[in-house]
Amino acid sequence: MTRRPTLRCSLAALAALAAAFGGLTVTAPGAAAQSRPAAATASTPLPPELESIRAAEAVRLYGDAAERPLQARKSSLVSLGDSEISGEGVGTYEPGTNGPTNWCHRSPDAAVHRTAIGADVTYNVACSGASTANIRIGGSKQYADELVQSDALAVKARNTRVKMVLLVAGANDDLQFGPVMTDCVTRYLTLQGPCEPKYAPGWQARVDGLVPKVEQTVRDLRKVMTDAGYASGDYKLVVMGYPSPIGPDFGDNPGFRGKLLDGCVGHTSDSAWGRNHAVPAFERGMRKAARDTGAVYLDNSRLFHGHEVCMEDTWARGLYVDVTNPIPPNENSVRQSFHPNFRGHGAFASCLTQIYQSGYREAGCADPASTGKPVLYKGAWDDAYKPMKSAATGTCVDAYGAASANGTQVGGWPCSGSRNQQWWYDAGQKSLHSALTHDRCVDVPGGAYRAGAAVALWNCHGGANQQFTQAGAAFRPVAAQDLCLTLASAKDPLRLQKCDGSASQRFAS
Repeated sequence: MTRRPTLRCSLAALAALAAAFGGLTVTAPGAAAQSRPAAATASTPLPPELESIRAAEAVRLYGDAAERPLQARKSSLVSLGDSEISGEGVGTYEPGTNGPTNWCHRSPDAAVHRTAIGADVTYNVACSGASTANIRIGGSKQYADELVQSDALAVKARNTRVKMVLLVAGANDDLQFGPVMTDCVTRYLTLQGPCEPKYAPGWQARVDGLVPKVEQTVRDLRKVMTDAGYASGDYKLVVMGYPSPIGPDFGDNPGFRGKLLDGCVGHTSDSAWGRNHAVPAFERGMRKAARDTGAVYLDNSRLFHGHEVCMEDTWARGLYVDVTNPIPPNENSVRQSFHPNFRGHGAFASCLTQIYQSGYREAGCADPASTGKPVLYKGAWDDAYKPMKSAATGTCVDAYGAASANGTQVGGWPCSGSRNQQWWYDAGQKSLHSALTHDRCVDVPGGAYRAGAAVALWNCHGGANQQFTQAGAAFRPVAAQDLCLTLASAKDPLRLQKCDGSASQRFAS
């Protein structure tokens, strides 16, 4: 893939990032009404403008304008939403969506086009900058050559047999995720303090405000499908969340060149807040929206852990300025920043394939051993991570300092319910992960299996020194079954000791 020239952002360009992530406005293309052929389905007739568009599309698909019975149609997948799923950040875009009058930035490499779900055609009607108001029935339009996204779905649903409807939306509603990131970056470059104190107090209220809008959007999409003649079992409606694009552990990347060069511009504490608090709160809101509306929920909040901006094998594009389009540069020059790149959309596609085939109502997707291959797990991540409370001391296993850098000490601390005291045991990988990041596992440094050796956090790699068996409430290294993880006193480091069945070697969630 040819890379465009990059340029360090000026403060003016950074300030313009907010407009790039915000909602935009659209007019639908004009089309002369055509007489509708007799329908062979139980669909509700479309308004004349949409029927004209549907008929023209049917001609392209089949050679005539007839609306076919469901089982006689080509199968399809349809994605709707905002920049996270449109392909913004990939760098290659469909003609007509890369300016100067349409900035939807739909990529031919977007996730919907790259799944292994069998489908004759795939449609990406998502648009960068979209809010739920640009998706819902009767909503507002973004550009003159765009439809409201629910109208686009109505057309596709009558011409093809839609197998999956994917929705990724909410960041451009109350949350205003893009403008917040812009402010955080600007504050860093202008030597101001972190943005967390400014946004953290009201963050949950923002999430609470967007949830009913996403819920109504899901209900509207259901109505679109019902009006098109579908029963609820004829297709899957998947609500997918947002991964955290940036984190604080870039110092562990041996190839890290610096925040400006690699694009993870901002205060490190803000990156930690975004990963550990802002994105998880958003994810819980999206999960509630999916649950309340009966949609399938894909939790990919941890999918980019270990692949964030400035990490090795990054799945997201960092701060970026396209100096070739438009000229002179404006807010649209920087809109690709902090979005999934080509590899990120490949990860989305893998997770979507797995959840479609799984039959799960909720599932989390992540890369548990830094293999570059996402793995799907039943249930959302909030249900997977639990405290490890010592039966002997009553204290909890804690990643000290709420840190997740390589070498972070792990030990006992009074239980607080905080994220750095949450752990998940992956029985398949036999790994014990910190809730701070899916990319950090409990590790026996250097594979030194001896009594008294303290464990620590380290980049998950699936090696033997990160593998433990769980026997009841005890954990034993796979390579040294005579040793157990032990918390001898309330604030002692977590160490290996000879297994003796004592309370200091038993942990409850």
